[in-house]
Amino acid sequence: MSNKVEAVNTDAALGQIAETVLADTTANPAPLGLMGFGLTTILLNLHNIGLFALDSGILAMGIFYGGLGQIIVGMMEWKKKNTFGTVAFTSYGLFWLTLVGIIVLPKMGFEKPDTVAMSAYLFLWGFFSLILFIGTFKLNKGLQVVFFLLVILFMLLAIGDMFESASIKKFAGFEGVLCGLSAMYVGAAQVLNEVYKKTVLPIG
Repeated sequence: MSNKVEAVNTDAALGQIAETVLADTTANPAPLGLMGFGLTTILLNLHNIGLFALDSGILAMGIFYGGLGQIIVGMMEWKKKNTFGTVAFTSYGLFWLTLVGIIVLPKMGFEKPDTVAMSAYLFLWGFFSLILFIGTFKLNKGLQVVFFLLVILFMLLAIGDMFESASIKKFAGFEGVLCGLSAMYVGAAQVLNEVYKKTVLPIG
């Protein structure tokens, strides 16, 4: 017993800290976040195209699936020590909640953002997405496509708001649907490839 205590004390004196490493047997949370992002993005941009009004269905998706769902996934990615996944999913989950707030808060008496403020909001999210897009160069091709389309989407929406252009916003709607579908594809690929234990849908 004395030898063991002495060894521990010696390690402490040398500033060495023992770390217990556990094997990670938890499931991959990323497909859930990708699906939440993809489905919510498609639904909102179908509205931007003009197929239906901005209703409670879109807002509910923005709060729960695109919003809270992605935040939960971000926390799961944090536990897996995935910095990129933590920042991306948590941030876009909060993006959806802030977007719902921008839509709902003016109905409660708060001032609605003008075109300049809304454009700045969208441009900043576009710039943030550009930073993450650069990060995807070390990841798979599927995510590169998702983030590239997302950067373009935010920039188109920002320009559309800045110039109050319905045609640009409608074009952004089509591009946004494509962006959402790309996110769903990557999420589906991760699920199906894992289930079938082979490459069903390639993501590069």
